[in-house]
Order: sequence, then C-alpha cells, then structure tokens
Amino acid sequence: MRERLILLNKPFNVLCQFTDESATKQTLADFLPVKDVYPAGRLDYDSEGLVLLTNAGWLQHRIANPRCKEPKTYWVQVEGIPADDALHRLAAGIKLNDGPTLPAGATRIEPVVWDRHPPIRERKSIPTSWISLTLREGRNRQVRRMTAAVGHPTLRLIRVQIGEWTLGELKPGEWRDAPVPPA
Repeated sequence: MRERLILLNKPFNVLCQFTDESATKQTLADFLPVKDVYPAGRLDYDSEGLVLLTNAGWLQHRIANPRCKEPKTYWVQVEGIPADDALHRLAAGIKLNDGPTLPAGATRIEPVVWDRHPPIRERKSIPTSWISLTLREGRNRQVRRMTAAVGHPTLRLIRVQIGEWTLGELKPGEWRDAPVPPA
C-alpha cells in the first residue's frame, strides 16, 4: 500500500474522527471518502482548520507526538483587543492549572477567513480581534485556556499550519493529497 498524506480543512462542529457512536454529529467521513487513513493528532469539535491524515505510522508519530514538537499555528479570534503585555505573556508562556506552557509565537493579525456557520456571538459593546499563536505542544484546549488566562476568551479558532504543511486555499470540507516527506 502506498503511503498517503492528506490535508483537510475540518469545518466547525465536526468530530475529528470517522465515526460517531451517537450518530448525531458530522465526522471526517462526511468530507473525506478515503479509506485507511487516520488523523495525526486531533482538532476539537468546535475548532476549524488543518487536519493531517495519513496511513504511515512513522509520519503519524512525527506529526502527533509531543516529543517531536512540530509547530502548530492557529488564527484565534478573541474577545477584546489584546495589549502588547498580553501578547508578551502568551509569547513567554502562561501558567495553567496543569503547569506552565512553553513559549509561543504571538502576534496580532488581520486575516481574511471564510464565514462560519453559525457565526460567533457578537456583542455590540465588546470588539473582537485576531491573533496568531504558534505552539510547540498540544495540551487539551490549550489555545483557549491561554487566551482566557490573559483576559481575552477565544471566540473562533482556526489551525492554519502544522510543521511544513499549511491550509493554503482549502475551503471548509475540502481536502487534497500532499507529498509524503522522506522518512
């Protein structure tokens, strides 16, 4: 069997697996008609963006294993407009309940993104803004916990890059094959 690497733009409110025992939620199978590939890592149900899928165990390990520290970049729409000190705190690492995070890349951005259905909640008195966060670890709901810790809760979360692989022009639900890197 030839090794495959697939890049998928996982839509909002889709499980990052191929089956749903309750049969009430959309899964990757609703968007990817390819057999015998598995997600390398995961992306929360309420997050969007890049998911890598492969049938190569060594590649899945390289992508998903925290020891390999593949950087992952997220575009995060947050409540409010983070001041420079909030971005510096994110960059230096945040103390969370399960210990301090590693330093992260943190910058303000103004991305062009697709509409989300349903849209985020809007509050007339509180503006929103976008930041880019690049992490080298992957704890449970880490981005959301980090932005909340600096006073800017996450409203929308889109993963745009894992290591050398980027979302590019893929729209939600679209996928493409990518070259498998050398082992």
